[in-house]
Amino acid sequence: MYSESDVEAAVTAGVLSPAQAESFRDFVATGRPLAAADEEHFRLLTGFNDIFVGIAAMILLVAVAWIGQYIPPRIGDDGPSPFLGLFVAATAWGLAEFFTLKRRMALPSIILTLAFLAGIFACAGALIVLAVGEHNLGGPRDAFLVLSASAAIAAGAAWVHWRRFKVPITIAAGAAAAVALVIGLVATPMVRSGDRLTGPEIDTLHFSLEITALLLGLLTFVFAMWWDASDRRRQTRRSDVAFWLHLLAAPLIVHPVFWLLGLTEGAASTLDAFIVVLLYVVLGVVALAIDRRALLVSALAYVLYAINLLFREYGAVELSVALTALVIGSALLLLSAFWPNARRSVVAFLPESLQARLPLLDRPTTRIVPA
Repeated sequence: MYSESDVEAAVTAGVLSPAQAESFRDFVATGRPLAAADEEHFRLLTGFNDIFVGIAAMILLVAVAWIGQYIPPRIGDDGPSPFLGLFVAATAWGLAEFFTLKRRMALPSIILTLAFLAGIFACAGALIVLAVGEHNLGGPRDAFLVLSASAAIAAGAAWVHWRRFKVPITIAAGAAAAVALVIGLVATPMVRSGDRLTGPEIDTLHFSLEITALLLGLLTFVFAMWWDASDRRRQTRRSDVAFWLHLLAAPLIVHPVFWLLGLTEGAASTLDAFIVVLLYVVLGVVALAIDRRALLVSALAYVLYAINLLFREYGAVELSVALTALVIGSALLLLSAFWPNARRSVVAFLPESLQARLPLLDRPTTRIVPA
């Protein structure tokens, strides 16, 4: 049995040309009863060995982190040691040299990428605190400054990692670090050094951070669409990069919107619940247009809460949860079953200039090579 990674490796080695690989995939795809053009293809598993290696890698990473934690210096008596993050990052990079570059294993590559960047972030934060001195730090302002500096270093590390390994999730992880950097910079001037925040100050800070997250989410969404527009046939690694960016952008956009409606505080009214359902429909239309389901998944918890509230308001208290699950589950399954037709109808109403930037309606069911 030949896997997708085997075909990609054959193209990379020159054994097969891209055209031959495409013909081979199309031939295999003809045996499928249903077209898969509407599916969001991204590499997560190339085989069960991915799961096996992923579990082994996580066990090893936990072990080296544990060992690093006991090497001084440490923050305080029981605080983290910079060697914890350093050992994790170094181990993840070393493993990626084999399992990512040579074996091209998808799931282990994702795990090792996230472990590397988390290790760099933790190591940077610990080193900054030790360099400045624990006694010189205190209060929320210093915490946000350390967050910003650590996030900046992690974002730079993500760029270096991308240049070496080209793992699609790296761009989204670097973008997440950049989001943390901006949030830290926005929050720093709003808090006083060494002081606890009062109630009104916390509310102001919370509002500012939610608005910042919303704006950053929209920027991340635009960035994801740039990657999507560069691969409208969704046949290369660029589509995978866009997938992870959409997965990051969705909660950054959705959560602040529903927070502004008071849904996250449990203070939503019936009118707010109707607005939430309406917003979910709008998100569904956007998801159909860009052919990405991340927006729907990210807002799912909020719309479940809103519909449950509506059922309770109209007397179905005991069955509110069951009826909510029935309505949402049925709607999402129907949408999935008729996704290509629904997407075709939505895209038809869009301007041609916008259609030219969206994923193609009729595109191959298989992928060609990374790019």
